[in-house]
Amino acid sequence: MMIRSFCTLILAFAFTGGAHAQLSTSLRLNKKQYVAGEPVIAVVTITNHAGQPLTFASDGRTQWLDFMIRDRLGEPVTPKGRTMFGKVTLRAGETLARDFDLSQSYQLGDAGNFSVSAMVHIPGSKVSGSSTNRVLFNQSPGVPYWSQTVGIPGKSGQTREFRVLNFSGDEKAQIYAQIIDGRTGQNIRTFLMGDVLMLRRPLATVDRQQRMHVMFLATPTMWVHYQVNTDGKVVERQIHQRGSEGDPQLLTFADGTVRVSNSVQYDPKAAAEAKAKIRKSSDRPAVTY
Repeated sequence: MMIRSFCTLILAFAFTGGAHAQLSTSLRLNKKQYVAGEPVIAVVTITNHAGQPLTFASDGRTQWLDFMIRDRLGEPVTPKGRTMFGKVTLRAGETLARDFDLSQSYQLGDAGNFSVSAMVHIPGSKVSGSSTNRVLFNQSPGVPYWSQTVGIPGKSGQTREFRVLNFSGDEKAQIYAQIIDGRTGQNIRTFLMGDVLMLRRPLATVDRQQRMHVMFLATPTMWVHYQVNTDGKVVERQIHQRGSEGDPQLLTFADGTVRVSNSVQYDPKAAAEAKAKIRKSSDRPAVTY
């Protein structure tokens, strides 16, 4: 009886090891340092070594993919709810890389140090699978630069707090927009607006439509102007260059409108066309003998 049980254990171990060998998996993040609340994008790469097509799909109760996220104390990060990952089929020998926003599925709103790995389950098995490497990442609260609380148009008594944050990640100074629900304090959206040169102070204000305007120096010659509504949606993004009388400015008029003054709006398409014309005119004609 003991011999039979031991043989069964060996067979089970062999099956699990074989199933693991059918897949090659890895995980990477789009960066290592984040502002708390912004998307944390994990890229899971899977290679099918099974010699036949494999279809990864949920059976309604269990998922084909699990993430294990832990804080600096080793405690698991709480999921926001059940996340349903879509069906994926890999042909024999095929490699697939797929992006997942961890901030959408897990409670990652706090600053701190974290680690993440993933488990890709073999189709038809609830226990066998391939575990990826573990990746470390950090979330920072950012440095508050400017904030303003506003009402939400058409929603009496409801408010949003607009925030502009500075963050130095990967040795670059960056500027973020953040929108916070005034009642719950929950993050509505946090996103990177771009690299910033602090040679000039970023400008921020709110217009009569309760939109946040932010303008900052992105390169020595170009300013970026964002308009963001109370849902965190970017309404407009423009690039400006220095005008004849100094740096561009954000001006608020008596009717509550906000406009950029003393600037020349940059048109990337026109600039590309002009560059192409210069290159074409400099082309040398073919020499014939």
